Amino acid sequence: AATAPRIPPTRLALHHFDVNYSLQLKDLWPSVRAGLLCEQKYGALLNNFSPVDHVARELELQNATDFVSEAPKKAQRSQRGAAAEEAGRGESRFQEGSGEGRTVMQAETMTQAEMSPLLCASVSSNIKCYTFPRGDITRFRPARPDTLGLLDYYLMDAASLLPVLALNVQPDDFVLDLCAAPGGKTLALLQTGVCGHLAANDISISRTKRLYQILHSYVPKEIRETVSVTSCDGRDWEQLEGGTFHKVLVDVPCTTDRHSVMEDDNNIFHRRRTKERQMMPMLQLQLLMAGILATKPGGEVVYSTCSLSPLQNEYVIERAVEIAETQFNISIHVEDLSYFRMLFQDTFSFFSGCRLGELVLPHLTANFGPMYFCKLRR
Repeated sequence: AATAPRIPPTRLALHHFDVNYSLQLKDLWPSVRAGLLCEQKYGALLNNFSPVDHVARELELQNATDFVSEAPKKAQRSQRGAAAEEAGRGESRFQEGSGEGRTVMQAETMTQAEMSPLLCASVSSNIKCYTFPRGDITRFRPARPDTLGLLDYYLMDAASLLPVLALNVQPDDFVLDLCAAPGGKTLALLQTGVCGHLAANDISISRTKRLYQILHSYVPKEIRETVSVTSCDGRDWEQLEGGTFHKVLVDVPCTTDRHSVMEDDNNIFHRRRTKERQMMPMLQLQLLMAGILATKPGGEVVYSTCSLSPLQNEYVIERAVEIAETQFNISIHVEDLSYFRMLFQDTFSFFSGCRLGELVLPHLTANFGPMYFCKLRR
């Protein structure tokens, strides 16, 4: 009998996404689909362990900007503009004889004034990541070593920094990166310069080797020695070190949507990996539960994926909150991260339809993501 023609996993992935994401994203899907199928955009995460001033100047001359430090400045400018506009409206209401106008105006301006420091404080200023403007598809040059042999920047999807920024590491925090390889987010956590202790874990020994390589290429020996790298199943972490961390990043394995439509190698949509793909939300839930249980009371967890799928995103969050409550008597608060949308709207395209957390959508003018992230407080 003739064997059925082999359909490449990339084609299977795209068909699967066409069926599912067109229902979820509706009119946005054609644009997101085009973004997924085109070259990804990168950001250059500056290496603070290397002298970076000349690198920053070089990138600025090419019209790249540090999206992390620019965002709060832009937010403050727009808030000042909104406050001035409101003041104008309030003034006219006041002159028209409405004595309440001034009070309303002052109340609204006050809220904006209070918001600005909050926005600035919620983003780590030590992390510097340069991106080219929307619509600019200039490529960054490859990273170069400094005199000590450390590379000057790390090229990554700039949206991958958002979960790290959301984690908002504070001085002397004990931090766990539960699914750390290949190492971009671990490196970003180190760039904050404030981790009291960083544990980086990944179940894959081969991927952990890549993590070691990145640490070796970017981080001085004395800092590397403060990072404990392990290769164990993240689902078992609570049995090893439960309730010990202030901050936990759970960047789970997922359908890696961009990779799935572009690369046949190691593709989760390969027919032999069907079962693995179907079990993915269960694995993600188990890893998130391990992350929650590894956190101290009052600690915070950021969950992230590079998938658009609600089954791997919001549904996992909802189920974890439910299980924490019913099985472990742990009350979990899901943080509102909508201010990230306001802060970083000039750099990324956000999906406004997320029930929980935030989702960066690929877009031809800003082809980062997909990147979903959600913050939980224990």
